[in-house]
Amino acid sequence: MNDERIRQERTTLGIEFGSTRIKACLVGESGQTLATGSSSWESELLDGVWTYSLEAVREGLAAAYADLAAQVVKVHGIHLRVVGAIGVSAMMHGYLALDSAGELLTPFRTWRNTTTTQAAARLTEELRQNIPLRWSVAHHYQAILDAEPHVPRVHTLTTLAGYVHHLLTGTHVLGIGDASGMFPIDPDTADYDAEMLDRFDQLTAGPDSGRPLSQLLPPVASAGMQAGFLTPEGAQLLDATGALEPGIMFCPPEGDAGTGMVASNAVRARTGNVSVGTSIFAMLVLEDSLRSTRGEIDIVATPDAKLVAMVHCNNGASELGAWAGVFGEFLTRLGYTPDADEVFQAMLSGALEAEASQNGLLAYNLLAAEPIIGVTQGRPMIVRTPGTPLSLAGFARAQLLGVFAALSVGMAVLAEEGVTVDRFFAHGGLLRTGGVAQRALAAALGTPVSVMKDASEGGAWGIAVLARYARAVATGSAASRGLPDWLDEEAFAGSEAETVEPSEVEIADYAEFLGRWLTGLPVELAAGEILEERK
Repeated sequence: MNDERIRQERTTLGIEFGSTRIKACLVGESGQTLATGSSSWESELLDGVWTYSLEAVREGLAAAYADLAAQVVKVHGIHLRVVGAIGVSAMMHGYLALDSAGELLTPFRTWRNTTTTQAAARLTEELRQNIPLRWSVAHHYQAILDAEPHVPRVHTLTTLAGYVHHLLTGTHVLGIGDASGMFPIDPDTADYDAEMLDRFDQLTAGPDSGRPLSQLLPPVASAGMQAGFLTPEGAQLLDATGALEPGIMFCPPEGDAGTGMVASNAVRARTGNVSVGTSIFAMLVLEDSLRSTRGEIDIVATPDAKLVAMVHCNNGASELGAWAGVFGEFLTRLGYTPDADEVFQAMLSGALEAEASQNGLLAYNLLAAEPIIGVTQGRPMIVRTPGTPLSLAGFARAQLLGVFAALSVGMAVLAEEGVTVDRFFAHGGLLRTGGVAQRALAAALGTPVSVMKDASEGGAWGIAVLARYARAVATGSAASRGLPDWLDEEAFAGSEAETVEPSEVEIADYAEFLGRWLTGLPVELAAGEILEERK
């Protein structure tokens, strides 16, 4: 075996399907990022359903890998033929219903769809656990309630990560973190909750309900397990040049919440992390179950089966990004060709300065419904009183702080439940803004926030690390260490983190902004009722 092949087999490859980018990340044996590749895509609103086509899934997968492979040649001078292990991650939740031939029965319904109010409410009551609108079981039950004709033909339910994993390996399986967004998990068995499955089957018994849910859900696997191998067909799909060899081991496919926890080294009890992207969510690893069922809080799992309280907001930095695009277009018309990060940094540079506090200016980033604050139809808005001056700093401040407003509502609920954390980490592209977004987030949480040096690579790096852990377990080099210890001692040994601690003034300023933002919510609700979505 030549030296080049040995070097390649010591790497791991992570692929993540985000809301706007499909990203591939090649990671070395010390956790360093060796190369990245990406492909852009956008969801479609098709007949009232937020969706992505499966053709776009395949094309984006191949494009992201091709970009990565080209970077490996450019930076390292080698053609990628093999890696030590591969992992796939993607947006959690939603509804992918397949027939016995693996064909999609209805357009992929993403996490952003909120048409499952009736099903989610009934399941929350019957199962005595909060079932959010976006969970797969809520979508499936709503399809049963609506007597959708495809229901009796459903052979398999999965998530986007599970679907891509099956394309590449031929194996139906799901990492436990992603599975916990399909149906509640029992942490004692590291599997779907058997008692709740029985209750669901009793609730849906009938000739038109199809197969029992237990037969539809993919098998569950925890971190460190092998979850299949790259097939020849999968290798061809991933790398159209034919250079990549089949037979490479895969770790269990995971959701973006789980890979975010790994990317920020927040899988131990009493640790937390925030992912800032198209959506925004906080994950707090619990010591014990919550005292009560709260509609604002999802109970999911870490990749190694610990319970997690999740505050999920459908709307994150997309509207802020749209405005950055407008400013970038303006600069282009003036003859400049700015980098996207430069536009963000210029736009936000004065957002936290004292003169930016303009109390009559509010911004609502709600492109989609936001159940956590009772918004059923998103309408992005900027509103100000006539006497409020309009400046770039004030505008940017309102947009930036508005990103975290709905999250703050959920975090207040967790505080009422007595949930606390010892450390908070954050990750996501918005954090590449010279510390401005990190400072705003720290003020919103009222606690120090740390950002790891690889945080901007996010879930693609996190799933590559999970693939590395699975390989370590398979080869015996993990030495019986659980995921938290292995992350501390291997993936994050010597890693640097930048920590921002909010001042009392910053916390008070954010609280004042949040109070006004919540007071103005009726305006947002009225806009949803009055302004119809243009088709």
